[in-house]
Amino acid sequence: MKTLLNVGGHSKAIALPGQYQNFRQLLLDIDPKGSPDIVCDARRLTDLESAGFDAVYCSHNLEHYYRHDVPLVLAGFLHVLKPGGFAHIRVPDLLAVMRKTLENQLDLEDTLYQAKAGPIMVLDVLYGYGVEIERSGRDFYAHKTGFSEKSLLNALKQAGFSHIYMGLGNLEINAVAFKGQPDPAWRQLFDLSD
Repeated sequence: MKTLLNVGGHSKAIALPGQYQNFRQLLLDIDPKGSPDIVCDARRLTDLESAGFDAVYCSHNLEHYYRHDVPLVLAGFLHVLKPGGFAHIRVPDLLAVMRKTLENQLDLEDTLYQAKAGPIMVLDVLYGYGVEIERSGRDFYAHKTGFSEKSLLNALKQAGFSHIYMGLGNLEINAVAFKGQPDPAWRQLFDLSD
């Protein structure tokens, strides 16, 4: 069975994208509250066994690390991936957030969009969901860096990912980055073409 490491996914109750329905998921999170399979800081992924996963899924977690720590996290993704495996990374698109903020003449505390958790202010996208940070008292929920399509692409290239596919939409960047030559089945899974 194909294996997926869900990095920073908080809880297995949070649905994964449909592409992962046939994967066995292991959840890794720094916060034990969500009952992860592995309690670990993503900057320490190189402490795990190498080449143990077909895929890494990291949704809205990479921005929770300082810019200088992003290479450590991405190196960890490469470490745990099997040759030909991939990392699927989703992060806020800060350029799209800035454009929408300016186009709609929003202030920092204005609602940018509505989420299941409630209204999301411009500040929440920039610095982390303030309600959760205040409620939990845990500063690891704060955003410590941000990405544009170009900056995420550069970070993935510098980390050593060989084939990188990027998509934009819904104020987020969606990247699929491969360790080595992509298997045609993985590319088909995401409908990726050169």
